[in-house]
Amino acid sequence: MLSESFVSSIRAQPRAPNTAIAKDIGIYVHELQPTPAIKSSFKKSSTLPNALAVNSTHIFAPQAEKAVVHVYSREKGNQESLISFPERIHSATVIGEGVLALGTAEGRIILWEVFTGRQISTPSAHLQPVTCLAATDLHLASGSEDSNIHIWSLPRLLSLNSNGNHEPLQNLSNHRAAITSLRMGSSASSLNICVSASKDSTVIVWNYQSGNLLRTFLLPATPLCLALDPCDRGVYIGFDDGSLQLVEFVRSDSSFNELYDTSLQTTPVQITSAPWIASAEVGPTHCLGLSYDGTIIISGHESGKIMQWNTSRSGVSTEIADLNAPVTNLIMQSPLPSGRLTKASSVVKPKLAEGPYVYTAQLTGAIGTNSFEQALEHTGIPTDMLEDAISRFYQRNTAASSGGDEKLQKENEELWAVVNEQRALQKQTWEKYSKLKTGGV
Repeated sequence: MLSESFVSSIRAQPRAPNTAIAKDIGIYVHELQPTPAIKSSFKKSSTLPNALAVNSTHIFAPQAEKAVVHVYSREKGNQESLISFPERIHSATVIGEGVLALGTAEGRIILWEVFTGRQISTPSAHLQPVTCLAATDLHLASGSEDSNIHIWSLPRLLSLNSNGNHEPLQNLSNHRAAITSLRMGSSASSLNICVSASKDSTVIVWNYQSGNLLRTFLLPATPLCLALDPCDRGVYIGFDDGSLQLVEFVRSDSSFNELYDTSLQTTPVQITSAPWIASAEVGPTHCLGLSYDGTIIISGHESGKIMQWNTSRSGVSTEIADLNAPVTNLIMQSPLPSGRLTKASSVVKPKLAEGPYVYTAQLTGAIGTNSFEQALEHTGIPTDMLEDAISRFYQRNTAASSGGDEKLQKENEELWAVVNEQRALQKQTWEKYSKLKTGGV
């Protein structure tokens, strides 16, 4: 059985005495399967909801109401650095392994390439703080307290030839209150979806590339967090009263996805099914996480409790941890290896000024046996590889030269044939002229 883990973070200091929990711990690494347990922890952190980002080597924790990000090394088990930014950070997400996206209190998006230190900042596209971020390999979605959602093109933002005038591709503006959570679908097609939750008690599903609204769901309470099904068949919603709700996009008795039925897209759907209620008083649900296979959902609450729910048995929950402070973030970790050839042994701090573009990374795994992989660990270019390249270059030029001489020789022969033919014709004409001039027949 694969081992599956997740990372959690809390806000502020513990609310009540508890000798079993160290008071200065702010980030926890948990094992979810096969047995729930806390594996490790990191100190001195306090994060807002949607303000924690994790990759395979580091944890990035923007501090609540501060303009700093704490960077923790997962391999070394300690705080690696403290990074200052010009504005307070309200949200964060990791794009791949090498880019950290941050949403600021002034409505900006900051991208930090952790392998190079390059930093990109957008204008204040949002009028109020950016409360949540979600990303795919090509697009970034940002939600704000101003009720708007912007869709950005990552290739444009990260382009080295960019002139700095960054504008969003789409503005999704059907919500009427602050955006509390965003989730992007797993499809790589142009029909991929984005799901947003708002304090106006609605959840909206979008085709974010076209900007089209696909479905609006009216909810019985205020949604604070979302978790999207691994196959995009539905969304789990966490509410301010501590309950959970599953909203399905595809009916079990239908093979057609009603999200793309244009006759239904303008009609809001009222959710009337009973929500899932925790077995104990846990407080508002600040964050959700879904297991890799979609069979287990975990929820973090204001009381500090982390609850586990079995998706096949709706409404059945068990407590797997009590962190004694509001749990604001849950980040699930894939049980499968990433397969990447490089990793960041340490991050490169952001550089405000333009400079040389240097990529700093550590190769993972052993060097292979082929010539290219052996050349990677050689000082300079290997002599045998250089000699082989020069000989191949010379042979190619010689072949091209000989091929060119043959073509030129053939053209010369054709031209000489034409010249000789004209000479013969001229000789015959001259002989006839000479006979006529002398009176010969």
